[in-house]
Amino acid sequence: MRTHPLKSAIAVHWREHASLYVFVIVLFLMGVIFGAIVVNSLGFSQKQDLYYYLTQFFGQVSKDNIASAHDMFRQSYMHNVKYTALMWVLGISVIGLPIILVLLFFKGVVVGFTVGFLVNQMGWRGFLLSFVSIMPQNLVAIPLMIVMGVISISFSLHMVRNQFMKRPHGSMFPMVMRYAAAMAAVALGLLLSSAVEAYLSPALMKQAVQWTMSLIIMNMI
Repeated sequence: MRTHPLKSAIAVHWREHASLYVFVIVLFLMGVIFGAIVVNSLGFSQKQDLYYYLTQFFGQVSKDNIASAHDMFRQSYMHNVKYTALMWVLGISVIGLPIILVLLFFKGVVVGFTVGFLVNQMGWRGFLLSFVSIMPQNLVAIPLMIVMGVISISFSLHMVRNQFMKRPHGSMFPMVMRYAAAMAAVALGLLLSSAVEAYLSPALMKQAVQWTMSLIIMNMI
């Protein structure tokens, strides 16, 4: 039974970069943990200010007073593509390798801080809100960013070996084209992430906000 070329290519890519994937995933998880820890280091007034803006936002969500789905899709997609494109450019620059690691770590910090703050301030209701507002799109975006990070790091390391270790090598053009194709594939995949964030997450968030607010009112009665 013949193996599909795409599955074969993915299997080869995984075997060649498994250790790098483990390193990047651990780095990202460390960022998540660090972001959650930062929440506990905030002062009372800082937490109160953030919580005020958060409740204002959730109030707007419950009233459908938010940006249009089209605008949210465009903003989300541009943000994610710029983030991954920056890693792509840093991979070509060679000296940008440490910054790629910082970007992956920082992405984990943002996710960890957001979830940690919601849970810290709202308990299980915060966990529910983070589950419906943060997780859906990030289930697509984060793996794609990790893949792009690994490919960028691998490309950068290959450039270092070729430039500084004087190893014989042929034309760089095919490798650069594969690198560009990887970026195009990730950019295509991010369309799904942005679509989820713009069209699915707001609806889920609205239902979760209305449900939690009704529970709060019931507990006050």
